[in-house]
Amino acid sequence: MLSPKTKRNIGRVIPFGVLWFIFSLVYCILEKGILGNLNAYPATGVPYNFVRSIIAIPAAGMFMGILTGILEIGYFSKWFIKKSFTRKILSKSFIYLVIVIVFLIVITLINALYTQKGYTFKTLSSPALAFLTDSSMIGTMLYMAAIIVMTQFYSEFNDSLGQGTLRNFFLGTYHHPVQEERIFMFLDMKSSTTIAEKLGHVMYFEMLREYFFDLSSAVIDYAGTIYQYAGDEMIISWKLKDGLKNNNFIECFFAMKRVLEKETKKYNSKYGCLPGFKAGLHYGMVTTGEIGSLKKEIIFTGDVLNTSARIQGLCNHFNADLLLSEDLAKIIQFPNNYTITSVGDNLLKGRSKSTELFSITR
Repeated sequence: MLSPKTKRNIGRVIPFGVLWFIFSLVYCILEKGILGNLNAYPATGVPYNFVRSIIAIPAAGMFMGILTGILEIGYFSKWFIKKSFTRKILSKSFIYLVIVIVFLIVITLINALYTQKGYTFKTLSSPALAFLTDSSMIGTMLYMAAIIVMTQFYSEFNDSLGQGTLRNFFLGTYHHPVQEERIFMFLDMKSSTTIAEKLGHVMYFEMLREYFFDLSSAVIDYAGTIYQYAGDEMIISWKLKDGLKNNNFIECFFAMKRVLEKETKKYNSKYGCLPGFKAGLHYGMVTTGEIGSLKKEIIFTGDVLNTSARIQGLCNHFNADLLLSEDLAKIIQFPNNYTITSVGDNLLKGRSKSTELFSITR
């Protein structure tokens, strides 16, 4: 079984391969229109075969797309995370363009090796040199640069909107309202006002950025989706089956605790404190759909969100880090490493009857 993180990474890499495959296919069609009935490339003299090209070039393009996707997800997105949007696009695009040029040279040499007999270094290198020095090289590189920049924009917008959101917009998943059962976690930083006053607005914002970044790794590992950031609050959501599987929604909370504990030295040295958090959990039916005109979003509506927020608001009252509703407690199987304790019935604001709440420790 693949972990949620691995599935997510595969889902992020595949679109790169698909985009490069589509653009490579378009390139083959354009190339055929330009070359017409010619049986060799004018610049290099290398034999041209449309059938072979329309198979080999898209296949090579898909390989290049998957390679750039792996580099993007595995390395570059982390290396350039603190760069501005424009610097990230330009820096990464330049690196990818260099990789593509090297890739094209290798492909040209392999093609010469395959098509020529009695080859020498000169006969192998001359097509590559002819390709690099021909005016058609400029057009090819501009086309490749356009693909690279477009995939970078896709990557950045996908990360900005949230995993899966851009795909849902394209597929129209929530173009019409859809009802679904979801688990929500409202997670709030402890003593945030005091910390903000101590650090000042700019330093506090820097800490908040690192805090959310560090917590996000646990959300990914346990199949969650970050629905919204609201000040120092993070709202995390799971489809019911994904949240219940292996108790992902509870394991996520304690994993986030461990992530911050590992970074104790970093936070203490930079900000003089280690931020903590508390959370409220509930589940129920929501209506999910696209909304907005000037700015479109996919939003959830339903009582479950208000109830989750109210439960989180009672954490301080009961001196608990994690509270969940009676409804949610009834449908999960608690392993032995959890301790669940009732904190009594509570009449939550906006509800007509009281709800029993439970605290969980590990």
